[in-house]
Amino acid sequence: MLENGKLWYDTNGGVLHAHGGHILLDKDGYYYWYGEDRRAGVYVSCYRSKDLQNWEFRGHVLTVDSPTQPCRMRTKLALSRDVDDAEYEKYSTIGVNAVIEHRGKKIGKINVERPKVLYCEKTGKYVMWAHYENGKDYSDAAALIATCDTPDGEFVYHGAFNPFGHMSRDCTLFKDEDGTAYFISASRDNLDLHIYRLTPDYMNVAKLVGTPFQAELREAPAVYKKDGKYYMLSSWCTGWAPNQGKWAVADSMDGDWSLLEDFGDETTFDSQPAFVLQKDGRDIYVGDRWGGNGEKFFTSTYIVLEIRYKDGKPYIEFDEKAAW
Repeated sequence: MLENGKLWYDTNGGVLHAHGGHILLDKDGYYYWYGEDRRAGVYVSCYRSKDLQNWEFRGHVLTVDSPTQPCRMRTKLALSRDVDDAEYEKYSTIGVNAVIEHRGKKIGKINVERPKVLYCEKTGKYVMWAHYENGKDYSDAAALIATCDTPDGEFVYHGAFNPFGHMSRDCTLFKDEDGTAYFISASRDNLDLHIYRLTPDYMNVAKLVGTPFQAELREAPAVYKKDGKYYMLSSWCTGWAPNQGKWAVADSMDGDWSLLEDFGDETTFDSQPAFVLQKDGRDIYVGDRWGGNGEKFFTSTYIVLEIRYKDGKPYIEFDEKAAW
């Protein structure tokens, strides 16, 4: 059994790096877990499992070498940036989210955070959205999109953009029962959360349908639906340090959201929301227990706890065993 807060390993013995990620149950019966992987040249990795206990590494699905292809929007198509010798000497020892020598060339990695993937029935494509930064500072605050014909193949990068000109940082995707998809991301220097309805091909935002929790500094959103109600979990903004999670509920994605209420203990059991997996009638909270920036990132672990309810209010209690 997988234990919360411990390093997890794939079936080859490698550390499982799928941080800030998302699990997609595909039509082949496999659960595909996508997440941040900050090793040199890598952005997003993918694992799959039938039982949620044994995870097979399927590949680095988005890297500095991934193919790029323009789409109908104007986007930034760079998956890395050139650096000079002075910058390389200054930052190359940092290792993660800095600069690397790749194929004989000095480059700066961009930041790809919180990748989420949905399958679009209309196009037959697997569509990834994530948070994009230029790797030097956090001035881009953009949304990244990429697609693939299979759940675990090499994704084609279509660029990054600012939805309707807004900043877009910590983010998630939610797909409703009718196939309508939503992109939720932190905006205005993390002061606000924006809820966008996506176009039918999941390749663009169609409409900004809500801005709940205005100026309440929320990030790490995770959305799920239960008994006709829409629930959103989120954290406050404290960098790599954990804080008190919150939840809210609404009758529709574009409706009025309730006031935020506490979720978990004062540090959400030392975690930050990544996503909620629904399985066999249960709602399962998956959170990242971050190790920190730089090389400390690779000590990050996960906690997986079943969400329970009292008088309609969700809560979690800590258990050493992952509640898959």
